[in-house]
Amino acid sequence: MGTDIRREWLDDLLKIAGPVLDALEAGELKIRMPLSFHEDRASFAPLEAFGRSMLGLAPWLEADSGALEEGERTLQARYREKAVRCIEMAVDPDSADYMNFDQGGQPLVDTAFLAHAIVRAPKVLAGALSSKARRDLAQAFRSSRRIMPGKNNWLFFSAMVEAGLFVLGEPYDRMRVLYALRSFQGWYMGDGVYGDGAMLHCDYYNSFVIQPMYVDLVKIFSGEIGEAEAMCSEVIARASRYASVLERMIGPEGSYPVVGRSICYRFGAFQMLAQAALQHELEEGIAPAAVRCALTAVIRRAMAAPDMFDENGWLRPGVYGYQPELAESYINIGSLYLCSAVFLPLGLAPQDAFWSGPDEDWSGRKVWAGGHIAIDHAKD
Repeated sequence: MGTDIRREWLDDLLKIAGPVLDALEAGELKIRMPLSFHEDRASFAPLEAFGRSMLGLAPWLEADSGALEEGERTLQARYREKAVRCIEMAVDPDSADYMNFDQGGQPLVDTAFLAHAIVRAPKVLAGALSSKARRDLAQAFRSSRRIMPGKNNWLFFSAMVEAGLFVLGEPYDRMRVLYALRSFQGWYMGDGVYGDGAMLHCDYYNSFVIQPMYVDLVKIFSGEIGEAEAMCSEVIARASRYASVLERMIGPEGSYPVVGRSICYRFGAFQMLAQAALQHELEEGIAPAAVRCALTAVIRRAMAAPDMFDENGWLRPGVYGYQPELAESYINIGSLYLCSAVFLPLGLAPQDAFWSGPDEDWSGRKVWAGGHIAIDHAKD
C-alpha cells in the first residue's frame, strides 16, 4: 500500500512541476508559460514557478537513490540532471530564460525559494553544478540583496538567500540571518504560532514560509552562529506543535479551512506538517502513517477537481478547481507552484515509517467517525 501511495504522490508532484522543468530545460519557459493572468506580474512568473517547484522537488532529488526501487531510481536520476540544467538556464545571463532576480520586490521571495531548494538538496543540486553555474547562481542570489524586505515573513527570504550562499561556499551576510531569527523570537504569539510581523494573521503563512524557513535556518547555521544554535531546540519544538495543529485541521474527506491570504497555494498550506514528517519532528502521538493518510486525502481532494490544470498542464488559480476570484492581485500562474511543498516526505526512504506504516486515520477522520482522540492542549 505504501509503495502505491508513494508512486501516486510522485506522479502528482511531477504532473505539477514537470511542465515547468520541461519548458525551462528547453529554454522555452517564458514562451510556454501562461502569463496573461494578472499580466502586470508577468516578469516575476518564471522565477516564481521554478523556485517554488524546486522547493518541493528538492528532498526527493536529494533522497538516497540506493533505497529506491529501480523505476523510481531511474526517474530520480533523470530529474536530477534536468533540475541542474534548469538552474543553469535560469541563472545564465545569456539564456533565453534568464530570470529576474532583482527588478521589483517579488524576486526576493522566489530567489529565496530557490535558495531553500539548494539548502534542501546541497549534494545533488549545489554539488552537481558546473563552476560557471555556481558563480552565476551565487551572483543571482547576491543581486537580490538590493531588494529591501518588509518587517514580516520577508525577513526570512533575505535570510534564506544568505543560507543559499552559505551552501554554495560563498561569503554570506550574518546580520541578515540574525535579524530574521531575532525578529521572529520577538513576534512569537504562543502555542506554536508566530505573528507575521508584530501582528497575528489568521492564514497559513506560518506554514507557507515562516516556520519551514525558521527551522531550516537555525539548523543550517547552528554550527556557525551561536544564537541560531541556542534557539534551535525551541524553534523546532514550536514548529512541531504547529504541525500538530495543522494535522487537526484536516477534515475527514481531505478538506481544510479556507481562510487567509494566498489560499490558492492549495495544499502548500501543509508544508510545515510535511516538513515535520520529513525531518522526523512530529510530536509524540502523531503517527507518521496517519500524517501520510491525511496529506494523501488533501492531495487527492484537490487533484480530483475539474479545471485545476489548463489544457497544456499548467496550474490554474483556485482551491478546488478554477476559482480565479480567490487569487489576490499579487498572484500569477507561477505563484501557484508553492503547492509543491506538500510533497517533501518523498525525501524519506520507502522503508521509513511514513511510507511503510499501515494506513491509520488522522485526528479529523477519527473523531468524526465516533472514534477517540486525545484532548488538545496549548503548549505555552
